[in-house]
Amino acid sequence: MNHNDSIGCSVTECKFHCKDDNYCTLNKIQVTKHEAIAKTSECTDCGSFQS
Repeated sequence: MNHNDSIGCSVTECKFHCKDDNYCTLNKIQVTKHEAIAKTSECTDCGSFQS
């Protein structure tokens, strides 16, 4: 499976995770926030995740 060398990912549950190594197969991801103001990494998520 081809992966994007620029997007590392260890979330094996994601539909777009490269099964051969810890990378994403998407060309681009959308990073989202779930707080009004994101002050820490815990306030952000990968909006491209699909199970």
